[in-house]
Amino acid sequence: MPSTSRSASPAVLPLRPVATTAITGTTAGGSGSTAPARRPGRRLLPAAAALTAAVALAAGIAAPAHAAEPGAAAEAADRHGGQLPPIHPELDFAGSTVAAHEGRDGGPAPAGTPALAATQTPGLDVASYQGNVTWSSVRANGARFAYVKATEGTTYTNPYFAQQYNGSYNAGLVRGAYHFALPDRSSGTAQANWFVDHGGGWSRDGKTLPPALDIEYNPYGATCFGLGQSAMVSWIRAFSNTVRSRTGRYPTIYTTTNWWVTCTGDNASFGATNPLWIARYASAVGTLPAGWSYQTIWQHADSGVFPGDQNLFNGAFDRIQALANG
Repeated sequence: MPSTSRSASPAVLPLRPVATTAITGTTAGGSGSTAPARRPGRRLLPAAAALTAAVALAAGIAAPAHAAEPGAAAEAADRHGGQLPPIHPELDFAGSTVAAHEGRDGGPAPAGTPALAATQTPGLDVASYQGNVTWSSVRANGARFAYVKATEGTTYTNPYFAQQYNGSYNAGLVRGAYHFALPDRSSGTAQANWFVDHGGGWSRDGKTLPPALDIEYNPYGATCFGLGQSAMVSWIRAFSNTVRSRTGRYPTIYTTTNWWVTCTGDNASFGATNPLWIARYASAVGTLPAGWSYQTIWQHADSGVFPGDQNLFNGAFDRIQALANG
């Protein structure tokens, strides 16, 4: 784990709660309905996904600039032979595209890198790839929080969500749910509603983190899903505002600085409302996207002592509880 130096704790948004959405472990149809094989310790972008992405890029597949609007997926499909590339949600998770695009050794921290709080609290994130998790062992190994993939697009739910989400809670971890975004398939509003309806709720119980949006490199084609920077910002804002209106909390945003700069133009408008969950597989967190002066969570490795990805919360455990309480 990296050394720490900053004593200030992350700020917590004083948001008012509403009733939580019921949790469900219902499986969606398709390839996510069966348990995948366990992956090795280090996770590369799956070969099938990489091939799909390469073919899509070579063919110039990209959604039109207005793909954030309702009906955009159908319009995009009409422009590309009648359908968009098929999805493989069981292979998509927070960071599934990061190592392939940015590597695992970010080098020394650049000048101006935000310092870490004096205390960093370990945690993890998991998806269907981990299957049933032995949460008592995860807790015994030091994890204090977890994010669990709930949904992707508007068709997929993690078949292991109930075991992972409720199991982490029962083991004493503070946990939250996240959504893997596909901005070229449907609107931010539609995907936010799907997410909240299938596990992405929130309640002020001190053990539920804000719902989270995983917005990263497109595993199926063009890096920014074919959206221009302003269209991408609008998509993220629609998702964020819908989650806020449905749950009482602005979602945590998971991303990388490189993706954010490329696909949003380094938009600074979310830093005042949305906690930042930054991915960088290196010895230092690195430069953050505009608008955020510190990260709330740092995904610093894609393998380690815990199942799935390894994370550090930028503060002590009481700061995690404060964020959970809103």
